[in-house]
Formats: sequence, structure tokens, C-alpha cells
Amino acid sequence: MILTEKDLELLAEKGISEKKVNAQIETFKEGIPFVELEKAVTVGEGISKFTPEEEQQLIQIFDTSQSELSLLKFVPASGAASRMFKDLFNFLEAYDPSSESLEDYIERTGDSAIKKFSEGLTAFPFYKKVAKRITGKADSKDEEVYLFVKEMMDENALNFGFYPKGLLPFHDYGKYAATPFEEHLKEASVYAKTGDTANLHFTISEQHGQMFNEEFSNIKERVSTDTHTSFKVSYSYQKSSTDTIAVDMKNEPFRNEDGSILFRPGGHGALIENLNDQDAQIIFIKNIDNVTVPRFADEVANSKKVLAGVLLKVQEKAFAFAKQLDEGGLTTDHLRQIKEFLEDELNVRFSKNFVGFSVGEQIEILKDKINRPIRICGMVKNEGEPGGGPFWIKDGNGNISLQIIESAQIDMNDRAQADILKNATHFNPVDLVCGVKNYKGEKYDLMEFVDTKQGFITGKTKDGKELKALELPGLWNGAMAFWNTLFVEVPSSTFNPVKTVNDLLRPAHQVTSSN
Repeated sequence: MILTEKDLELLAEKGISEKKVNAQIETFKEGIPFVELEKAVTVGEGISKFTPEEEQQLIQIFDTSQSELSLLKFVPASGAASRMFKDLFNFLEAYDPSSESLEDYIERTGDSAIKKFSEGLTAFPFYKKVAKRITGKADSKDEEVYLFVKEMMDENALNFGFYPKGLLPFHDYGKYAATPFEEHLKEASVYAKTGDTANLHFTISEQHGQMFNEEFSNIKERVSTDTHTSFKVSYSYQKSSTDTIAVDMKNEPFRNEDGSILFRPGGHGALIENLNDQDAQIIFIKNIDNVTVPRFADEVANSKKVLAGVLLKVQEKAFAFAKQLDEGGLTTDHLRQIKEFLEDELNVRFSKNFVGFSVGEQIEILKDKINRPIRICGMVKNEGEPGGGPFWIKDGNGNISLQIIESAQIDMNDRAQADILKNATHFNPVDLVCGVKNYKGEKYDLMEFVDTKQGFITGKTKDGKELKALELPGLWNGAMAFWNTLFVEVPSSTFNPVKTVNDLLRPAHQVTSSN
């Protein structure tokens, strides 16, 4: 690939090396193979499920240690709300209240989303705000629904589609409507607090920085008073150095109309660099739209404490064994104990050739396997169609490991692979508790544990021309592929994402008078 002087200037500006660009182009040429599923992960076969008594013990482990730990809640929050309102944008384009009734429109189009939206109108957390702005403007109930949606979405009105999802009104408390950003602060006050201070880090889009700062200024005093907590909030943006080159259908750099190379954001996998910049003993990771109202708060907080208790319990043993390996003088019996711990409690799998290696070689392998960041991943039981989630996979070298796999990584034309996917009992709600330091208190370089071969190649268009884009390995997929991994079943009540506006009508997002 020949790069012009302007190309090299662009790379330097973005902080991307020529070597990285060449490697990405090679990835396009080679393609990214599907993962090979070995089997679905189930309870007892990779997923732990605890009794209420065991959960209480794990919660106690965390509660006892909490005041001595540096804790952080890490929240990917860069997503704009436009996708959440897709059905409403379509409705504004398709419906004219002066030419047909809303009932006729719904019957004609089968628009079940707008039917549900209109029927639940008064239960939305933004109802009072929007209704006040359109008072007296509608001549009919149907026109009122249309004007209501227009007031929400019009860029000259509330312009909700421009907002980051984290700053939309989600929960109506009567005197105010709380955003997901606020609910994450409240949640962090229970399990991500050391002393009286909770630390949170949000990854956001640069264009929304001022909006987040203003929201924090507006709510800080109220939330601090209600939770008896002071909050330290920090932000970061997806780094331009994580953008990936786009190519044409011949795998040559795709060029814009001005001749410059097109780079695109690398997807949420780019956030492994943002995570790598954080410094805490335990990091909780949860998506911005997965929040709930107070009556479910205890169950959510206790679930997080269970995961953190699991981490502390397994980490204590891992640290002790790692220290022994460093100090030396271990017998073959000691090495067997360490290997069994890795297999039984950290789900590590060893080559069949391991027993044939010398003691020195075995020690080096055990050191490599035990000195890794640990992630405890909550998994929710499937109640609908199975999708991406936890699986045992086999890599190109025949190594077997626990991974979180997206359905796009699976060859659905391979019947055996499709059957394994169908047998999946749990899915990934993005509910992680991470230990990113070794027994000496040194932070791991998380970039050393990324499987660069677990990205995604997708087809796109620009200026009417086809192109191929590269997404980096997902944050909780390939970006954490070489971590030590434990899966734990968590209650479905802890998973309440808002993917469409109508999800706000679910009980988990309805504040009732009983609160």
C-alpha cells in the first residue's frame, strides 16, 4: 500500500501507525474466521449459581472489604438516543393527522410500536414536560399524539434524538424526572463507594461533554443528600487512535471525495483503551441504559455485591498461588494444587501435553495462566430467543476457553454450530466486575490480553460507493479474550435495558407511589 504525504499527516494527527494500518488491511484481505463453538455454557458447566445462603456469604465478603478497596464504576455512555426513537421518526414521516385517523393509520401500516406508545402516553417520564409545551395546539386526540411526537423529536423543539441516551428522562419521580446518568450515581453509592465517596467514569461522545457536566451540576446536591455520598465523576472519549481504516471492495484504502483516507470509529471494543487508563482494584462495568427504579434497587445492588464477593474470594487464592510461584521452591504437589485451582475455580484449560513438560516449563505456564486480569460476568437466563452469550470455544491452536460470543461471530450455515447456539441457556447482559491488578498491586496492561482476531468486518456505503469497515474486538468479547473468566447467574430483574422508547413502559422503569 502506497501512502501519500497527506495520508501520513492524517495518520500522525490521529496517532495511528503505518504498521497498524497495514495490519488492518491484511485483516480485510484474510477475513476474520468465525469462532468455533465447543459447547454452550450452562449452570454447572461454566456458570455458577448460588443458593441464598451462599449469596449472603459472598455479600458479606464484599461488605467486610469494601472500605479498604479502591472501587470504580465504568459506564459506556457514548450512544446517542436516535436508535431508541427510530419508530417515532418513521411515524412522523408516514402519518398525516389531517388525512386519516390514528386508528386507520395503525390498521393500514400495522405500526404496533406507535399503538403501544399512544396507549401508554401518560406513563412516559417526559409526558408532563412535552404535554405542557403543546397545550392548546391540538384539535383532536390523534393530532395531539402527532404533535407530542413532533415536539419530542423536532430539532427546533426538544430534539431528544440528538441527546445521549444517558441524559434522557427515564424515571418520573413526580417533582423531577431522573436520567440514567443520575440512576447510575445512586446505584454506585451502594456498591462502588469507599468511605463516603463513589467514583464513576463515563465514556461519552465529545459533543456531549458540556451536557453531562451541566446535568451533574444540576443533580449533584440532590443525589448526594439522598445517598449520603459524594461523587467523583470523570469522562473520556473514544480515542481517534482507535479508529480503523475503511477499504473498497478490492481491499484498497477507501478514499473520500477530497482524496483523503476514510477512517471510522472502531466500535465499543475501542473502549478497552479507556478502561486500561483507569486505576482501581475493582471495576464494575454496566451499560448506561441498564438502570431501574428504587423498588428493584436492593436486588440489583446485592447482585453486584455477589459478583464482587466472587472476585475477592477467587482473587485471594489466585494471589497466594501467584506469589508462591514467584518465590519458588514448589513441589510437584504444589504445582498440581495450583493447576487444579486454575481448572476448577478459574475455568482455565490446559494442553494435554502439559504433564510431559519439565517442572520449569510447567511453572512458566502456570505463571502465565494465573497472572491475568479476572472478570466475573453476570449472566441472565434466556427467556426468549437465544442470542450472543457465554460459550466454550476452541481457537485456531486448539485451546479451549470461556468467552462471551456475539451471534455475528458464529457460522449459522454450520448446523452443528447453530445447534450449539440454540442450546444456550443464558445471555450476556453486560454486567461485569473486574480485577485488573496483580498480587503486588500493579495494574495489568489490558492491551496485552486482547484477541485481535475477534473483530468484525461489515459492509457499508459512503457517497454511493460500497466499502468494508472493521470493528475492533468487542469490549467484553475479544478485547477481554485472554482474561480469566467466571460466569455467574444473576436475576433477570437486574437487566432492564432501554433499546426502544416503549421499553420505558416496563415495570422496571415505572416509579410507583409505594416508593
